[in-house]
Amino acid sequence: MSSGRKRRVHAENPVALTLDRSVWVRVMLFLLFAAGVGVMVMKAASVTNFADDPLRGALFGFVIAATAVAVVQANYEVVSQRNSRIVLVFGGLAGHLALVRGISFMVDANGLPGEMKFLLIPFALTPMVHAVLLGRGIGTFSTVYAALLGALVMPKPDVLLYLAVSLVCGLVAVQAVHRVRKRVQLLRAGVYSGLAALLLCVLFERIDLMPGMEDQLEGLKITGLSSLAALGTGIVIALLVSGLLPVLEGAFHLTTDISWLELSDLNHKLLRRMQLEAPGTFHHSLVVASLAESAAEAVGANAAMCRVSAYFHDVGKLSKPDYFIENQGDGVENPHDSLTPTMSALIIIAHVKDGVDLAVKHKLNPRVIDIIQEHHGDSLVTFFHRRAQEQKKAELEKVEKGLENPEDLPKIDEKNFRYPGPRPRTRESGIVSLADIVESASRSLKKPTPAKIRSLVEDLVNGRVCDGQLDECTLTVRDLAKVKDSFCATLRSMLHTRIDYPKDDERSQLGRKSDLERRQGGPKTQSLKPAPAPPAAVQEKRAS
Repeated sequence: MSSGRKRRVHAENPVALTLDRSVWVRVMLFLLFAAGVGVMVMKAASVTNFADDPLRGALFGFVIAATAVAVVQANYEVVSQRNSRIVLVFGGLAGHLALVRGISFMVDANGLPGEMKFLLIPFALTPMVHAVLLGRGIGTFSTVYAALLGALVMPKPDVLLYLAVSLVCGLVAVQAVHRVRKRVQLLRAGVYSGLAALLLCVLFERIDLMPGMEDQLEGLKITGLSSLAALGTGIVIALLVSGLLPVLEGAFHLTTDISWLELSDLNHKLLRRMQLEAPGTFHHSLVVASLAESAAEAVGANAAMCRVSAYFHDVGKLSKPDYFIENQGDGVENPHDSLTPTMSALIIIAHVKDGVDLAVKHKLNPRVIDIIQEHHGDSLVTFFHRRAQEQKKAELEKVEKGLENPEDLPKIDEKNFRYPGPRPRTRESGIVSLADIVESASRSLKKPTPAKIRSLVEDLVNGRVCDGQLDECTLTVRDLAKVKDSFCATLRSMLHTRIDYPKDDERSQLGRKSDLERRQGGPKTQSLKPAPAPPAAVQEKRAS
């Protein structure tokens, strides 16, 4: 079945995977973060509240960093189980702290006004990055601890103002980038964050909009420069985050909704091939994408990921498109008619491995490759398994009649009719798997009604649950109820009925009749006038 070639396999580097999951590496990262924060607070002690006792400041920094570690470990499993994400979160917080100190040195080195040490601080940078990459929860966590840790290195008069501005700007940015799908939304978040900083600085009199009369021109100049710094910093942050996202996504193996939206372009090379070589599979994938996206939105899963993964989930059928029913035209001989059920099942099952091979070759997103591999789980190819049983039953009847030898009976091993797996391991993978079977089965409905659609969806989803195909993903019973409702609503809109239009011959007859009437000045009607009397000669002839 491999045509003499070895398929590509999707697998993570075992060394990188071990380091990413290692508990000892995780502990070392936690200690490094806490110690680094303590050292930075101690180094900045000369201008902070800890000028008299730098070691006391280092202790404060270490304790607050330790609480950050405890909060992540206890409440954010999505971060605490992956060392790469721990580096992203705590490295971001440490980098934020270093950036606050670096801006102070930069202002002093360039002879800028002293208030710029505060106004040029990128309050929303770390929260925005974490919110876009890891979600709103981690973004809120970063907002709180960026404010707490930054306050330890701020000059004494600015501590409370820094806490207020940092918290507000961070929260504004986190809320503004929730489920961001376009880069312009990042710019909008930066503007909102800059406006929040400007408003608070004016409110707390850090920026004086009414400078004194002694040198009003100079005062207006300082006010304008300060306002521009507060507002412009937010915009610069947005542009910086937009540029950093592709680098961070590649480095930490994360995918944002912005990238998912870019991946949904139907002009991808594989999708273009599918349109030309397997049009039925392409149309099936589009419908599955609509079903999966709607269901994912209903349960709060990643809808953009479901749509992109559904586009590519059957890409392996490109290897042998004619062996799949959706690509077989009317009147075309089915190639499975000349094959044994076991061989047919092997061809059908092989499309999963072929899909992984093509996906790895074209460097698709690893999460898309996972769904390609998992969307059938280890389910049974029911049609060909049943055909094999029927053939065996027919052969058994021949044996009973003495027409064949019992040793010639075919052996049916259920393993030969099952997909290799693994089963779906994420909510998105489970949703795509269910959408796939629901769309395929819905094609067999004759005169679909809401009741028939509901019954079909219930039977298919419950069958997958009973077969254990959803045991390893985190879809709850409540989620499955919402998924079924979403499938039914989407299918009802797709399988709607239409009125019967007149046949071609009826339309042509009606058209010719109306055209004749139009040329004759309208439809013919019986005249109400009496018929003219016949000539006298005719009357005489009739009388005789």
